[in-house]
Amino acid sequence: MEQFLRYLFNVIAEGGDRAALQPVYGISGASRLEERIVASLPGYRGMGPVRVGNDAYRQMQNDVYGAVVLAATQLFFDRRLVMRCGAEEFQRLEALGERAAQLFDKPDAGIWEFRGRRDVHTYSSVMCWAACDRLARIAAHLGRDERAAYWSKTAAQLHAKIGGAAWNEKRGSFVATFGGSSVDASLLTLAELKFVAPDDPRFLGTLAACEAELRTGPHMFRYADADDFGTPQTAFNLCTFWYISALAAVGRREEARELFCNMLERRTALGLLSEDLDVASGELWGNFPQTYSMVGIIMSAMRLSLAWEEAL
Repeated sequence: MEQFLRYLFNVIAEGGDRAALQPVYGISGASRLEERIVASLPGYRGMGPVRVGNDAYRQMQNDVYGAVVLAATQLFFDRRLVMRCGAEEFQRLEALGERAAQLFDKPDAGIWEFRGRRDVHTYSSVMCWAACDRLARIAAHLGRDERAAYWSKTAAQLHAKIGGAAWNEKRGSFVATFGGSSVDASLLTLAELKFVAPDDPRFLGTLAACEAELRTGPHMFRYADADDFGTPQTAFNLCTFWYISALAAVGRREEARELFCNMLERRTALGLLSEDLDVASGELWGNFPQTYSMVGIIMSAMRLSLAWEEAL
């Protein structure tokens, strides 16, 4: 964990004064991930093309600023870690917060890496808010009262603007893009990110909308609208885990546990999961193995487990 966080701070340093982050880097920190098609490989069941590299490194995905700050926040609070952070690291993160505050209402490719369009995605905006919100908490923890007040004010301003632009009164739910009408599964994380409380009527309405439009059987699609490759045909495993965690948060724990056990049964003999899943056959599909899906297992297991104090 600490090595990963060191990796993140190396990436931040590479961004320089602009504090610009890419959505994806190489495992060694490489920033250029030129994409090419390997014509000699047919792909799984002939469903090519097989690509090496990832052209998404060129995209703007504004959620990355929140993702890095959220990950780094642990270094300021978790006493189990040998690696601890202070004023210098906080200052580096502040540069990312400033960038987040500038970009929260700007169009991007979004978490789903759309290649054919750009919108102001609610998830990206909320993650920019999360960067500012966590910086306020870190500053308070460090006794930096002036910076805590600055970041609290900035976060409050972003929260108010996002809350207005991403809310669809007619639908009674948050929507995937500012001024839009469709939902996507990333909205299921709004309570976990602390943008809203689990019992907030707006979150309950959003959960209901996602259930109505994105749930098929025990599985959750990431969105229903056509993308660069057509209408989605498979469920996205991470989104099912987001749904499980959301159900647990609103008190529907038994239902969440049943869905969680169903997902565990989808694993391979080695306990691995793919990125997607065929809802008709239950067959694993897409990128394999997929770290996001494995993280989903861990996070949902944590949400469904008793705290140690409760178990005593």
